[in-house]
Amino acid sequence: MAQRHPDIKKLSLAGALVTLGIVFGDLGTSPLYTMRAIIAGGAENFNQLLIYGALSCIFWTLTLSTTIKYIIITLRADNNGEGGIFALYALIKEKSSWAAILTMVGGAALLADGVISPSITVTSSIEGLKLFNPDIPVVPIVLIILGALFFIQQFGTNFVGSSFGPIMVIWFLTLAVLGFSQLILYPDILNALNPVYAYRFLTEYPGGFILLGAVFLATTGAEALYADLGHCGRANIRVSWIFVKIALLLNYFGQGAWLMMNIEPGTYINPFFEMMPKWFLIPGVGLATAAAIIASQAIISGSFTLIGEAVSLNFWPKVRILHPTYVRGQVYIPFVNWFLWIACSLVVFSFKESSNMNAAYGLAITIAEIMTTLLLSYFLLQKGLNHRLVLLLFMTYLTLEGSFLIANLYKFKYGGWLTLLLASLYFLVMFGWYFGRKIKNRYITFADLDKYLDLFRDLSKDESVPRLATNLVYIIRANRHDQVESKVIYSIFHKQPKRADTYWLLHVDKVTEPNRFDYQVTQIIPGILIRIDFRIGFKVEPKINLYFKEVLEDLVDSGEIKLNSSYDSLRKHDLEGDFKFILIDRIMSRDFTLSNWENFILALNGVVRKLSITDIRTLNLDSTNTIIEQVPITIDLPVPYRIKRMQ
Repeated sequence: MAQRHPDIKKLSLAGALVTLGIVFGDLGTSPLYTMRAIIAGGAENFNQLLIYGALSCIFWTLTLSTTIKYIIITLRADNNGEGGIFALYALIKEKSSWAAILTMVGGAALLADGVISPSITVTSSIEGLKLFNPDIPVVPIVLIILGALFFIQQFGTNFVGSSFGPIMVIWFLTLAVLGFSQLILYPDILNALNPVYAYRFLTEYPGGFILLGAVFLATTGAEALYADLGHCGRANIRVSWIFVKIALLLNYFGQGAWLMMNIEPGTYINPFFEMMPKWFLIPGVGLATAAAIIASQAIISGSFTLIGEAVSLNFWPKVRILHPTYVRGQVYIPFVNWFLWIACSLVVFSFKESSNMNAAYGLAITIAEIMTTLLLSYFLLQKGLNHRLVLLLFMTYLTLEGSFLIANLYKFKYGGWLTLLLASLYFLVMFGWYFGRKIKNRYITFADLDKYLDLFRDLSKDESVPRLATNLVYIIRANRHDQVESKVIYSIFHKQPKRADTYWLLHVDKVTEPNRFDYQVTQIIPGILIRIDFRIGFKVEPKINLYFKEVLEDLVDSGEIKLNSSYDSLRKHDLEGDFKFILIDRIMSRDFTLSNWENFILALNGVVRKLSITDIRTLNLDSTNTIIEQVPITIDLPVPYRIKRMQ
């Protein structure tokens, strides 16, 4: 398997450069629309408190939320170097149902953000051209850019990824220089660092608390930052953040300085582009567009990664996952890609201006951050951290993020309903899939192999039963080596006797270590019944057909097995034996009564299953050599009365 470049996850100049291109796109493009959204919300009451108070809130939000919560604390909660809400769930030892639900809510909110974020960032950047030509057709240009961006996903993005870092360096330097050029003209704006202005903004300014929804736009990329931990490493993210935060704050305070010097009450503009020199406007818009595309690319790739991890942790139906390049960890999910493209295009076409999209943006991410706070607090308690310190962190961030949530809920009727609708759809898919499987798994029964060893020996030699295959392969879920699901025994001995020379039991163990990749062989009956345990991380693609071939090669080389055909005429010509895979689909019988809630979950699971691909495609098996059988799920329930025979 391809390996990452050795410098990427270790602290290095190259690693920091890649980090700027991958991790900070969303946070780095927030100056395009954050101050504009704040000014739009406070246009009727424009005064010094609006600018100073908003900047104070931005500074302390970036400090308390992004720096302390995510950069310092949350990045330490890594699962073998991987981050994100699904990795955090994998770290939790006691995976209760409520922890699973919190993870689903957080994951659904992040996926909903994948629709709004590319739309608002690209639209905001192209809107800068209106200062050059007010009649420029923004929406068609944005739709063309988004169409091209989603189209190239199927080819992989490593061919352009190498340029992301240098472009983002130029972008952040431009943010810093533009902001500093205004800051030196109005240095008094630095007084906004005083938290008293934030307090006065929330308590004295009319509608100041509601404007927190606009302030929150400055930190919407923090959750994505945690999810990208596995791509760049903790050290590179932390060091790069120092540069990024300085550039962002210089630009925000520069925009504030420009507003204090230039804006007239009631005037509606975008200070980010207005404070640019006229000669720099076209290059500035071009650079902003490049940064917006890079940010959008990171969000799209992040959506692919999130779905891939959700599939591995059984939170999402099995979908087609492709690897368009040899870069480890880079995945492409066609269904997600084209869904995002259609959804983003509809958002741009419907809302038309980035100012209209502000209302839809931020609400879902606030929910995701609250879910992370809850899961992180539970994880820290499990790790043995002082419970008083955990309670302090929990109350601090629940208060902070709860305030943002209340402020963002004001956006609901203005567009926030869209992200909540998308998040709800994502959540229902995960809920139906996860808990539907839980109900079915409740009725899995296991058989002790010791009771059937003689049966395996006798059946493999019983020439009165037609040989189905030389090698018969079952995918099993039993963790114990002395057990197998009852459905396998039913398939081999009861439904229709299946004779083979060798029976293979393949157990695929998806472990929480993201990149684990090994196997173990157990000869239960040497040469007749053999179990293979694959232990693969949730970041590893389950190419079971390929891995099984590699195992067979190892066993032949070590002399443990021979793969000669069992047919005399074929064995004489040194042909290898044939293999037949059996997959078993369990069907819930209608004879058994479940609760209304369980029936609802199973009905939802039935709908969600239509999104899922077959186990043949999931495990990358040979479809021409695989049989899918159906067996009933048996539930032992007391029978109230029996039917009577009449004389």
